[in-house]
Amino acid sequence: HVQLVESGGGSVQAGGSLRLSCAAPGNTVSRHCMGWFRQSPNKEREPVAGISFAGSKIYYADSVKGRFTISQDNAKNTLYLQMDSLVPEDTGVYYCAAAAYCYSGSWSRKREYPFWGQGTQVTVS
Repeated sequence: HVQLVESGGGSVQAGGSLRLSCAAPGNTVSRHCMGWFRQSPNKEREPVAGISFAGSKIYYADSVKGRFTISQDNAKNTLYLQMDSLVPEDTGVYYCAAAAYCYSGSWSRKREYPFWGQGTQVTVS
């Protein structure tokens, strides 16, 4: 079992920025495919960004390309999501997730990720 803990959420005005963090045990971040997903009220959980094993490939949903940046710090076993130019549609609970591996066709599928954090709320007004 892999325990993931998100932090960094909050309330921000449109156009603002937030950086989310996802702390993981051991070498989880460097040895797994890691993803960020979000869920708004009455909506399905949707993919936001993904980073493959050892950070070799990075993926973004079209809605966040150019505004969000996923990164990882292997020394700190932490995954990040830098969110800039936020808009109200970015509001939701953001989750990080870990999978054994991912590729361009799989990173966005929730079912590929067996491990999830508890989520952190982001509100953009």
